Amino acid sequence: MAVDIEQPRRVGDDESFSTAATATENTPLLRSEAASSHTAADDLFVADAGTTPSNAAIGDEASVSSSAAASDEPWSRSRATCIILSMWALIFLQASNMSGITTTQSTIAADLDAYEYAMWFTSSYLITMSSVAPLVGRLSMIFSPGDMILISSLFFSLGAVVTSQARSFVVFIIGRILVGIGGGGVMTLALILVIQLTSKKRRGLWIGLTNAGFTIGMSTGAVIFGALLPVIGWRALFLVQSPIGILSGLGVYYSMPLGTGHTKNSKETRTTLQKLSGLDYAGALTLTLTIVFFLYGLSGTIQLTPIFLSIFTFMLFLFVESSIAKDPIIPLSVLRNRGVLLSCLSQLGFMAVRWTLLFYAPVFVLAVRGLSPAIAGSVLIPTNLGFGTGGLIVGWLHVKRAGSFWLPSLLSLALFGVFIFMLAFVSNAAAPTALYLFTVFGNGLCTGALLNYTLAHLLHLASPETHFIVTGLLATFRGFAGSFGTTIGGGIFARTLRDALTKGFRHLDGNHGGGQLSKAREKLITILMGSPAAVYQEGFLTAAERVVAVGGYERALRVLYQSAAAVCILVLVLQAGTGWTEPPVTVEQEEEIEEAIVQHDGRMEA
Repeated sequence: MAVDIEQPRRVGDDESFSTAATATENTPLLRSEAASSHTAADDLFVADAGTTPSNAAIGDEASVSSSAAASDEPWSRSRATCIILSMWALIFLQASNMSGITTTQSTIAADLDAYEYAMWFTSSYLITMSSVAPLVGRLSMIFSPGDMILISSLFFSLGAVVTSQARSFVVFIIGRILVGIGGGGVMTLALILVIQLTSKKRRGLWIGLTNAGFTIGMSTGAVIFGALLPVIGWRALFLVQSPIGILSGLGVYYSMPLGTGHTKNSKETRTTLQKLSGLDYAGALTLTLTIVFFLYGLSGTIQLTPIFLSIFTFMLFLFVESSIAKDPIIPLSVLRNRGVLLSCLSQLGFMAVRWTLLFYAPVFVLAVRGLSPAIAGSVLIPTNLGFGTGGLIVGWLHVKRAGSFWLPSLLSLALFGVFIFMLAFVSNAAAPTALYLFTVFGNGLCTGALLNYTLAHLLHLASPETHFIVTGLLATFRGFAGSFGTTIGGGIFARTLRDALTKGFRHLDGNHGGGQLSKAREKLITILMGSPAAVYQEGFLTAAERVVAVGGYERALRVLYQSAAAVCILVLVLQAGTGWTEPPVTVEQEEEIEEAIVQHDGRMEA
């Protein structure tokens, strides 16, 4: 008896042909220990219709299975719960390290005497996190998800200890880099696990839930850091993350059944060491250097030397990927896909703009509204509430199939830009608080929807056998976006703020001729730029000086958000250019499909 096939399907697609006739799309991947005790909790993840280990293979690497059949042990509710809670804890720690630094920056900069370099507290973490994402994607095709998550948690925990014990700016940055390595692993592996273990019908919902986990960490992280800072100090805030990170990594490691995540490919004869030796370390290094040099050149005062060096290292990266690397970290064939390339560039610009809100909304509350660090962090709650809500609603009601989401992506992006433009006019002391909160909530709502739509659309544009690669690539560009948003946006903000403060203090001192400011004024400007909380610090500024400082921050925020809104127009063009046509089926894929149909029909007739 043959089965009806609605349309040709490619081997490796999420609904590949089954090798087991009894498997259906509703077969639960996470089962109860007792076969007769099936509940809704068992259906948290659902295997796609008969996805087989061989179909899940990526290139010539170790195959990655999205079926529980690849495991030697059954999935249970207890395992599922432990994995979900442990991953949530890691996601929370990773995200809170992005936002929490905004409410602790002033205190850390004062303790380490690093006011001029305070922006690198965040940038060092984000640059590292995004740079390791593609390497983590490659390593995930050699080692199991449990192994990779455990390694990531160990890096994160070690970095937390180093950061907490830092007595100098250099040691602090080393700690942040180690934390960034762990954070990059968590960010990439979370998306890989969702794509690997969920069906098309539930994928959108689980992407929304994953994004909600990130956004909870972003919003509550800033609040928790700000509230605990005066109680236990910033060193204890970082130190306490170490045991949490280790325990969470162990929770995932020991909860993953043996064999989950990859199976042996019959065509693969290399050992693990041979696979490791074949990784594209040169590509990872040159790509990282390119990003570091480029961002460093655009941070603060524009420096041409690092920018030229970034061009050189980028050309070297392209040479390595095209001529030397046997297994490129970013295959050029993937980047030649117009839809994939433009999607990644669009994500880079869009998320960079989003980061201007995430990083500078607490700064606005500290420097312009004069509220405490704890309250400053809470300003992220409405925007991240909108973020989680938008992602969940879209995943629950709309992204329930594979296919093009071109128009919804454009509409969400256009509304996102409108709310960013509104921020330029409500980020001041005179604007109503309710209007500001509505604006940041609306921006978050559009962000959550857009992330869900664009990921689903990207998977539609990419060949199924490259889904894990493009997912890691997308995570890399999203990570770069945080670096671009805080570094480039920070450069615009810092230059505008310095100019506004300089002009304001010259006018206050009666120095209308543009003469040199006194050393005391220069020192004051340096402190105000590195410590937003100093604006309303009791006894630090006179009433007239505070007016200058608040006005400087208002102007800097206005210019920043206006520039971000202009970037949104370019991003809209890039996203529109991705198109809506999926890649054509190759001759080899058609032959594999027909062979799979024959095998499937033969088993059914038998």
